[in-house]
Amino acid sequence: MLTGQDLAAFRKSLLAWFRHFRRELPWRRTRDPYRVWLSEIMLQQTRVAAVVPYYERFLERFPDLQALAAAPEQEVLRRWSGLGYYRRARNLQKAAQQI
Repeated sequence: MLTGQDLAAFRKSLLAWFRHFRRELPWRRTRDPYRVWLSEIMLQQTRVAAVVPYYERFLERFPDLQALAAAPEQEVLRRWSGLGYYRRARNLQKAAQQI
């Protein structure tokens, strides 16, 4: 079992590693829940490098929940095209409409 000191040392080491090796990703520069949520959905079963350009293009057209909720489904799917797993896009839009 780890002691409090062990946990503190591990935490410090992990944070130091992250400061040194972290990747700059657009969703790490925001605290907007919509943008963070969008990234989490897009990143499911998809490589980070593949998601970044889709994330940025998607936000150009759907910058907030209201824009996503009001858009025609086919337009949402067109913007999602290439990421695969289209159910993610449909469910994302349905959730935006409910919110």
